[in-house]
Formats: sequence, structure tokens, C-alpha cells
Amino acid sequence: MRIHFTGIAGAGMAAAALMMREAGHAITGSDQDVFPPMSTYVEGLGFPIAWRFDSANLSPDLDLLVLGASAKLGGESNVEVQEARRRGVRVTTFPELVGESTALRRNTVVAGSFGKSTCTALMAHILRASGVDAGWMIGAISPSLPDTGHWGAAPEVVLEGDEYIVGPGDRRSKFVLYHPRDVLLTSLIHDHVNVFPTFEDYVRPFGELMRLLPADGLLTAREHPAIRAIAGEAASRIVWYDTRPCDGWHPEDVTFGETSRFTLVGPDGRRVALATTLLGEHNVENIVGVSAYLLERGLVDQAQLARAVESFGGIRRRLDRLTKRSAVPVIEGFGSSYEKARSAIEAMLLHYPHRPLTVVFEPHTFSWRSRDALSWYDTVFEGVAKALIVPPPHHGEASHNQSGFDEILARVAAAGVPVEGVETAEAATAALTRLAGDEVVLLLSSGPLLGLPDSLPAVFDERYGPREAAA
Repeated sequence: MRIHFTGIAGAGMAAAALMMREAGHAITGSDQDVFPPMSTYVEGLGFPIAWRFDSANLSPDLDLLVLGASAKLGGESNVEVQEARRRGVRVTTFPELVGESTALRRNTVVAGSFGKSTCTALMAHILRASGVDAGWMIGAISPSLPDTGHWGAAPEVVLEGDEYIVGPGDRRSKFVLYHPRDVLLTSLIHDHVNVFPTFEDYVRPFGELMRLLPADGLLTAREHPAIRAIAGEAASRIVWYDTRPCDGWHPEDVTFGETSRFTLVGPDGRRVALATTLLGEHNVENIVGVSAYLLERGLVDQAQLARAVESFGGIRRRLDRLTKRSAVPVIEGFGSSYEKARSAIEAMLLHYPHRPLTVVFEPHTFSWRSRDALSWYDTVFEGVAKALIVPPPHHGEASHNQSGFDEILARVAAAGVPVEGVETAEAATAALTRLAGDEVVLLLSSGPLLGLPDSLPAVFDERYGPREAAA
């Protein structure tokens, strides 16, 4: 088939396009107003891509148009969608396409409020490093994988399962379209308040996902009361994991450092020595969950697991170090929700306990800017020496009760955290280049963050390097 992706720079869209190309289809795409890392990543994939929406982007013999869910695409009003409708070409979404295309394979859906991207990428990397040519679809970029999407020759497919809705006209959660045989469920904390106003609303699709598991399936789930409450809806076998001793898999003797080490302990007494360069206790938790699943399924052996875990380089925007020479490390994290932001901050405090932490933060408009989420600012920056906050994006202002920028700054200041509002990249860079030189900087966002992830590393390598970094 000839398939066109409208909004191809979306993380899921690009991954699905890669899968479809490897499955033998001819792919084109279009997008506009996009930013790195996805824009530069997509440019290198070899698809014919147009960087503006135009009906002329659709080939005369087009078979299918895949429409992304981002509001900036315009939905049915997009000129490419209108042209496809006029021709009688089917318009669908990437979750529908991926679900239909992989329906007869052994799909493992990685779901949860946080940890999805890391766990999906880690699982795909371990399988690939162990000689299993599984397919995968990941909504983030990992240096340990050649691409975010892969069709694969093996029956297994690993899919990042997003609970977010398919689109404005389809309120189903994306992951219920993926025909799961197995599920890795990492977490269950209220998120996406713009489409799930209450925790009960948020949990409902996860319960539906549990009910999709077949009797011969496997649910690998983190030990948590909310997950316990819905796990019984699965007809499959259930395996538990946690960072503390539990009925299932857990770590022992954890030591954190540039390379962190621990012993993975199984409910059957198995013990596996593991090492990782990923930062934070939450990444130990991610490794435990993925390892538990793969060992329970017998997809890899213990030696293969240990080698692949140690070689995994993480994913972009999930605590990856951007500077090369600077004595003041600049590390980029993802902070669309309280739990994601707090996990990143705690990882910095854990790995750099004797260095002042400066956080540059961009509030996500559909979570952090909601007035219902103002209380998050009371504790999220605990332990931070200073917070620089940039204005949140303006899109979605009419969809929920939003806090003003001044209100956000005042709330952080009231929590006792030194805070400064910075509205331009120049202002942020000026503030950061006044540091004493013994700090660590965390860039925390789910958006472009004034372009700082691209511009700041070279400035810091020049301003604060080269010299020996403090411990």
C-alpha cells in the first residue's frame, strides 16, 4: 500500500511509519511547526517528507492516510484529510493501523502512567541484543536502537501502550487497540486530567486492557494498591515486581553511582547480578519489571539479560547528559506529570548528593498549568537549590482552568524554593552562566524549552570546561 502520515513528526506516528515501511509499504509524510529531537530524527529516516500541509502532498494512487492526534494538525479541517476524503481514501489513526497490522502476532503492551518509553526501549534492546528479531514501537528515541519502530521477523512485538485517547472523535485509549497477549504494567497514578477528570476515569481504560488479556497471557505488574485493584480483571497469570521485597521480583543490595549495581531476586530464588548506567531508583524499578517479564516468558537467559541491561544507553530526554566537557553537567529529563518530574529530580539528588541542583522547568499546559495541579508545586522542587521556570505553552488554554505564569512562580516561591521566571533562551542562559561551577543542571520539560537542550550544551562546554567535574 501507499500510506501517507499527516503529522509524521509525532513520536508514535514516526514509529508506526517505520514499522509500515519495513512491512513493505511505501511511506510519505508531512508536518509543520515541529522541534528537535523529533524533527531532526524524522528528517533522517529517508521518507519523502513535506514540511507544510498541502493536498499536493498526497500521491495520486494513495491507499491510506494516517492522521495524528495533535491539535495543531487541525483534524478533519486539515487540507490533506479533506483531500483524502474527497478521493474516497480511507483516513485512520496510527493506533488503529498498528493494531490491525499486528493482530496475529504475540503483542506485549507496556502500559502505565510513567516508565513506558524506557521499559519498551529496554525490552526491545534486550531482545535484539539476545538475537530475537522482535518488532517494536516506541514513543521516544533510544541510542541503543536503530529506530523507534521496527517490524521484525519474530512473532513477538513490543508496543508502548499509551492510555491517552486515539483522538477527538475516538475516545478509546490507544492501548486497547493493540491485541495484547501480555502486558507490563509499570504504574497507575492520575494523569492526563484534561481527558480523564477523575482517577476513576483514568483507571477505567486500564481495567479494559486487563480484560483483553487471554488465559495464556502474562500480566507483569508493579506492586501497587491501584494496580492490585484492577489486576484481578485479567484472566492471565500475574507476576508482581517492586523495588522492595514482595511476592514477586525485586532488587537487593542496590548501590548507586556512575554505574549502579544490584542483585535481581526472583520469587523462585533466582538471583541475577545486574549493572546499569541509567540514573535513579525509578530506572532500577524499570529494569526489574522488564527483567521479570523476559525471564518469566523465557525469552532470554540470565547471561543475555545481564549483558544487555549493562549496555542499554537509555532514551533521549530521560536523564541523558547533554554536555561533553563541562564540569557542570547539563542533563535533560521529561516532566509532563508530577511523578515524572519528581522522579527526575530525585535521581539527580541521589547521584549528585553534594552538588547544588538547578532545575530549568517548562510546565506542560495540560497538566502543570491546570489550577487543579497547583499543589504539585508545593513539593516537586524539594531539595532543589534554584528553579528557573519558563512560561507554559498557550495552546489548550480554553480546555481547562489554567493557572497564570505569575501564579505558578508565586506558588514555587511560597514553597521556599528560590525561583526565577525566564521568558527567553537568552535570559535563561544568562542566569545559568552565573553559576559558581559546582552545580548540576536539570532541564525538565515535555516541549521545546526555548531550544535550550540544543543551545545550552555548547555554551556550558565552553563556560565550565574543560576541567575535572566535582564528585
